Amino acid sequence: MLAKQMECAMAKIIYRDKEWTVQGGRPVREILEELQLNPESVLAVRDGKLINEETIVEEEDVIKLVAVISGGGR
Repeated sequence: MLAKQMECAMAKIIYRDKEWTVQGGRPVREILEELQLNPESVLAVRDGKLINEETIVEEEDVIKLVAVISGGGR
């Protein structure tokens, strides 16, 4: 039962076909660096709203990461 409670206290990070469970209470940037993801290459979305890299990820959050796409100008 304790393992299930601890699992519920974690946040979920989803990027493409990968999913990680991480401890909450930390900024998005710190978690991205821990996962070896470049914070400048992804946008973080929580509950359908864009959040910045300073936003604290709370327990039980589900954060979806979207790749930043840039195009060249003419």
